Amino acid sequence: MKGADAKGKIHTRGGGSREGQFPSRIPRCCYDSRGESARCPFPVQTRQSGRISCQAPAPSWTLPPAPRCPGMACGSMDSRAWAPLTRSPGHPGAAECGRALRGTPGGRTRKDWSCWLIVASLVGAFGSSFLYGYNLSVVNAPTLYIKSFYNESWERRHGHPIDQDTLTLLWSVTVSIFAIGGLVGTLLVKLIGKVLGRKHTLLVNNGFAISAALLMACSLQAGAFEMLIVGRFIMGVDGGIALSALPMYLNEISPKAIRGSLGQVTAIFICVGVFVGQLLGLPELLGKESTWPYLFGVIAVPALVQLVTLPFLPESPRYLLFEKHDQAGAEKAFRTFLGKEDVSREVEEVLAESRLQRNIHLVSVLELLRSPFVRWQVITVVVTMASYQLCGLNAIWFYTNSIFGKAGVPPEKIPYITLSTGGIETLAAIFSGLVIERLGRRPLLMGGFGLMALFFGILTVTLTLQDHAPWIPYLSIVCILAIIASFCSGPDGS
Repeated sequence: MKGADAKGKIHTRGGGSREGQFPSRIPRCCYDSRGESARCPFPVQTRQSGRISCQAPAPSWTLPPAPRCPGMACGSMDSRAWAPLTRSPGHPGAAECGRALRGTPGGRTRKDWSCWLIVASLVGAFGSSFLYGYNLSVVNAPTLYIKSFYNESWERRHGHPIDQDTLTLLWSVTVSIFAIGGLVGTLLVKLIGKVLGRKHTLLVNNGFAISAALLMACSLQAGAFEMLIVGRFIMGVDGGIALSALPMYLNEISPKAIRGSLGQVTAIFICVGVFVGQLLGLPELLGKESTWPYLFGVIAVPALVQLVTLPFLPESPRYLLFEKHDQAGAEKAFRTFLGKEDVSREVEEVLAESRLQRNIHLVSVLELLRSPFVRWQVITVVVTMASYQLCGLNAIWFYTNSIFGKAGVPPEKIPYITLSTGGIETLAAIFSGLVIERLGRRPLLMGGFGLMALFFGILTVTLTLQDHAPWIPYLSIVCILAIIASFCSGPDGS
């Protein structure tokens, strides 16, 4: 075993030494404040009495005195820890180290984004989160036509027009039952996902979307408004399953370095879905009395795309290892998604995670609430998710036309102003994806919720005083756009 003393000389087993060239700085992770073992590109084992022992074949170089870097972990090493190397021929370690340090900022390499990984994320998001966003906004444009359809169906059955209170109740049920279906879907996804796997859960979920699309698209021809309500409920179940299964699938097939960025695909496609729903609802497209059922028939298109494409993609490798104990299948899936042959490190990480999970004691919800050790974590999660769900943004999506109408906007301009909300949401989601790694999630959450509270307060005042000045309704529009931008750039993207 060869080593180097504090003066930079290479020592051999026989006690002799030889001098040569050595980098002016060595990896900071080679220095440990306790003199204990550390991992680095040159496998350092111990550091005792000024000597560094190394497993790698030693080149001929001199080690000048270098400062200690107490507490520096190997995981934090980057390319700045190295100066240019001049090494003797035949030394195998330095070239590999140089190649390991080259790449994109943050340690990413070009191989992080493989073709199949991109296909899986886009197809999965298009058939899942896109449909969720689409169904948030699609009921907004044909509101008047759907209410007229309800009235005609009621009069044909009962011989008299529907009263206003009953019509309002039916319309409220049509809108809100989507959220109830989402709750049912989130409760079902754990059982379905464990039995079928992530990929097959998404495939089965397309059946909900297609059946819901057929029910809603055929409701006008059948003269049964119940078909529209049931279709909305089924579509809610689809959304609840999709928004739970898709993030699990994308998280389990992606490398650690890009999981955050890949997670933004879900949020961005929700925003795109909202925008497309508003776009197709314009009077020039499908937002007419004779064509509004086709707005709901469009739902089948993304579901069919996912249904045709997803079978060609592998199952989640973590699911294959955890649930099916199929290591060969998991390795094949890793090779497909990561675009490389050697996936032993990824497989070992999953196996280590599996061994760790077997030693974890699962507690009940009641035990979790009583435990003082995780109290602040539980409070943080509950407050954050409650604020996210109760912030009132869904009410804006569902009733945008009514809000703009009461704000004094002319009816013929409402669809186009509504379209701007979808565009603002998409841009804000892209902005969040670009800055989240730099700013962090906490500032985006606090800033987003704070701005939403401010603009909601101003919106309340402007809606109350909208008849006092002609410019106040336009201030209400600005507040609504600002609320949407604050939500999508902060809480929604974090």
